[in-house]
Amino acid sequence: MKRRGRRLPFVGLFVITVTALWVLMVSNLHDVRPKGHRSRPQRRSIMLKEDIFTYYLNLTQHEVEFPHLQSYNCTLLVDKPGYCHSPGRKPLLLLAIKSHPASSDRRAALRQTWAVDREVSGYQVKPLFLMATVPSQGRMALVKEEVNVFQDILLWDFTESHHNLSLKERCFLEWLHYNCKEAGLIFKGDDDMLVNPDVLIKYVKTIDNASCCLHGWVQRQSPVVRSGKYEVTDSLFPFCKYPPFVSGGGFLVPGVAVTALHHASLKLPVFPLDDVYLGMLAVAANIKLRHSRLFFVAGLKYETCPYKAALVVHGIKADHLLQIWKEMQETDCKPFFQWNKTNT
Repeated sequence: MKRRGRRLPFVGLFVITVTALWVLMVSNLHDVRPKGHRSRPQRRSIMLKEDIFTYYLNLTQHEVEFPHLQSYNCTLLVDKPGYCHSPGRKPLLLLAIKSHPASSDRRAALRQTWAVDREVSGYQVKPLFLMATVPSQGRMALVKEEVNVFQDILLWDFTESHHNLSLKERCFLEWLHYNCKEAGLIFKGDDDMLVNPDVLIKYVKTIDNASCCLHGWVQRQSPVVRSGKYEVTDSLFPFCKYPPFVSGGGFLVPGVAVTALHHASLKLPVFPLDDVYLGMLAVAANIKLRHSRLFFVAGLKYETCPYKAALVVHGIKADHLLQIWKEMQETDCKPFFQWNKTNT
């Protein structure tokens, strides 16, 4: 009995040491986990490790809260086989524009301004509108007519909604992977913006190792919102901050990154916020993000020359875009921005 008694302090010391090591390990996650959260990763989880932070995505919880995002098989009602073929094998800049069936006025304005099939600085530039369905048969009949006239729409059979924008992200990556290996650059953005394809190409040609990154306005340490339009529950994502991501208003993807992003989409659950979802795919694919302040995703006060120098300006109404574009074509400007580190 005395010999057993002499061993008790060593057992106690061992327990204290193990406990201290465990506390030290979980304390490294204090910046991304909510206060007091110490649960271990649940079953059917995928780990994402970004710099010093580690995130766990619970597949089961994604299936519970957003089952349609996880189960949907990408099905096109309108496909564009061969669309990425470039005459003369010129490098292709694909302008992929998220649009809604009801936004025909925006698409009309874009087709009269920057979303035009043409050659720019050795690149073939081609626009492509990414759309899903709405319940209105009349609206979809108009879309069918638009498809017949312009031949520049991809249409999936899911319904347009805020959370389903993530399906556009996943399904477009799948389409690119199987149908558009010719694309050297893919710009992806909204239909209420101005894009300067010639400036995008100049930017890519000037930046070192441009093909290694996603380019845009990079959001870092973006807080998770627990209410409203962008609500994400604690059970779905039990962390305080998101991994870095490029703002969904407009960003640039090198064609060489598509396969890795697509493969990541086959493993990760579909997150209900499309820009955050793409950021997660980039982390899983080990693709870096490059920030440039010339992606004006929050808008820019109108002056002709700054607009001519911008890569992207978000939040422009259709009638205003037509006026701005006309003034831009008629105005000669001195170089407004220098392509240097101050812009990145």
